[in-house]
Amino acid sequence: MSLFLSSIMTLLTLLLLALSGCSSEVVNDFTHTCPQFFANPGGTLSPPTVFKGNNYKQICQILNNIPEYATLYDTANRIPVYSAYKFQGRKGGDRQGNWYIEPQLEDKGPQMASESNVKHINNQAVNADYKGTSTHHFVKGHLAPVLHATSQSCANATFTLTNAAPQNDKFNNGEWKKIENAVAKTLEKQCKGNSAYIVTGVVPGPDKLNNRVNIPGHFWTAYCCLDNNLKEKASGAFIGENKNVPVKEMSVKELDRKLSDEYGKVFRVFGSKCN
Repeated sequence: MSLFLSSIMTLLTLLLLALSGCSSEVVNDFTHTCPQFFANPGGTLSPPTVFKGNNYKQICQILNNIPEYATLYDTANRIPVYSAYKFQGRKGGDRQGNWYIEPQLEDKGPQMASESNVKHINNQAVNADYKGTSTHHFVKGHLAPVLHATSQSCANATFTLTNAAPQNDKFNNGEWKKIENAVAKTLEKQCKGNSAYIVTGVVPGPDKLNNRVNIPGHFWTAYCCLDNNLKEKASGAFIGENKNVPVKEMSVKELDRKLSDEYGKVFRVFGSKCN
C-alpha cells in the first residue's frame, strides 16, 4: 500500500508541475533552441561566449510553453554566468515570492520545480543559501530582471535561482537598480520600433555564501539595438563591483576587454559585434 501511495503522489506531483506551466530546457546549444534572445547584426547570430566545460549548462528558460530568456549556468560556482533576453519595453508585472530551481541540473525531472520536490540538490543554489541576510547582506540578484519583463508571465519566469546570484542588498536596490532603469529608458527612447538585446552577467569572486554559492565580484550588463535592416543603431555597457558604489559605463568593446581580463579567457558579449 505504501508503495502504491508513493506512486500516486509522484504522479500527482508531476501532474501539478505540468499544469503549472513552469518549464525550462537544458540543451546542448541554446542558439538552436531559443535563438531569438541573441543579437543578429547583419543577419549573423552573435551570442555571448559559451565557456567550455561540463560545469557550464545552457538553459532555455520557458514558462507556459513560451521561451522568455536564455541562461548560461555554472554548476561549479552555483551561479549563472549570464542571462540574455530581448528587450521589448517595460509592460509591468508583480513580483512573486516563490523561487524555482532547475531539476535537470540534478538529472531529475523535465521542468522548473520548487526545491521541495527535488532531493539532493548539489549543482545549484537553494533558498537556504540566502537565509540570514541581516548577517551577510546579500539577496538573490536577478540577471534578467523583473523591471525589464514584457508581461506578468515573463516576470514570473525570472524567479528561478538559475537566474540569480548573491548581490549586495544595497547595491541591488541602489546603484544597480539605477542602471536597470537607465538601460530601459535608453532603449525605449533610442530603439523604439527596433530590436533591442540585453545580456547581463556576473564575474565570480573569491568568497562563497554558505560555503556553496559563489559571491560575484562584479555585475555587468550590455545592450545592442538593431534597426530594421539589422544594422547597429545603439550599444553600450556597464560594469560595477558588487557593493553600492557607482557603476562604470563603457563601450561593448571595452567591456569585452574587461571581462576577458576578469575571466582569464576570451569573452565576447555580442560576438565582437555591436561595438
